[in-house]
Amino acid sequence: MPKQPPGTTNGKAWLIKLALAALLLVTSSPEITGQGYLTADPKPGDGVITLFRRYGLSTERCNIDHFRTINNIPGHIHLQTGRAYKLPLQVYTYDGRTIRSTIGNSDWDLAVRIRDYNVDMLRKGLRDKDYREDLILWVPWEWLNCLASDAKPPDHPENEPATRIFPIFGRDNEQVTVTDSRLKGIVFYVVAGHGGPDPGAIGKYKGHSLCEDEYAYDISLRLACNLIGHDATVYIIIQDPDDGIREGAVLKCDKDETCRENQKIPVSQMPRLKQRCDAVNSLYTEHRKKGNIRQYVLILHVDSRSTGQRIDMFFYHHEKSSEGKRIAGALRDMIREKYDIHQKSRGYSGTVSPRNLYMIRNTKPVAVYAELGNIRNSLDQRRFVIADNRQAVANWIAEGLLKALSK
Repeated sequence: MPKQPPGTTNGKAWLIKLALAALLLVTSSPEITGQGYLTADPKPGDGVITLFRRYGLSTERCNIDHFRTINNIPGHIHLQTGRAYKLPLQVYTYDGRTIRSTIGNSDWDLAVRIRDYNVDMLRKGLRDKDYREDLILWVPWEWLNCLASDAKPPDHPENEPATRIFPIFGRDNEQVTVTDSRLKGIVFYVVAGHGGPDPGAIGKYKGHSLCEDEYAYDISLRLACNLIGHDATVYIIIQDPDDGIREGAVLKCDKDETCRENQKIPVSQMPRLKQRCDAVNSLYTEHRKKGNIRQYVLILHVDSRSTGQRIDMFFYHHEKSSEGKRIAGALRDMIREKYDIHQKSRGYSGTVSPRNLYMIRNTKPVAVYAELGNIRNSLDQRRFVIADNRQAVANWIAEGLLKALSK
């Protein structure tokens, strides 16, 4: 995760908030100094270690020395109550776009850490508002200025699960709790089919149009959320700025999806497929350099057949990829197992087979391509229009991946 940078805010309201935040930054806020550091009053009995830990700051020498410098403390640090101390915690006016553009640093992982840090400070009551609301971003000075060995993010308490924030899942679902590390070190690229100018297959349901790209996208988000919960790194390649995880039956068809990094999706099919392959392969190369060997691309589509043809979920893989075949088989077996539990009388006839599709052929990670059902068949439509069923599909695919890949 994947992984998604901070959300955006648009329109006149954002401009007003930005102006107010800038005014507070330079004039009236009692917490922000002219040097751009957050200040804090120590509590009785506080030492510098206690104060730093309260704000999730490293107590390594680099950070302590900077604290001494910005507060003009030449020798032993002895905190005095009633005095406001500058923390090695820099304050930026959030630009309403991304953390990376705000701080002038393109490091994606760093932006995610900063986002999670601000959310954690809000959860602990040290911040009054979300940084996307007051447009004030806190950035630990050490993360930009100390050596990597010194700049360690604060650990969560031993029995406290980590909560991470991903605005792409929508306000009601953006907090994702990491429950275990079964997929730690594994990178997934989740690619919902079609999008932008191409809605994909279209079915009819109670007088409404069901667009393939909307349902593939919703299930992709739910799957990504599941994988992140097991500490996987997940990238959502096709994104919609407005549509997080949705609970409705009829998901509105629109054309505002983009490829990763806000790339406009081309109208023509081949450039469109090449664009998403390039996005996956670029990230794949970056992670290979970092030593991430286990990388997988998951491509989700909804099929279109005659209205009378009901189909089961089935899977494709590259003809020369034994690992792709193994993973696809694990997914098929998990779906069959779930059907045996939840729909004993129905049976399951999903298949695994090689297919020479562009996305399978041209993406560098191990690829598995899933067809989730016939959007034109009234019985298959239940798999899509019922939100709990969309969640079940995502859950079952995630369970299959866990069984096949987890440590």
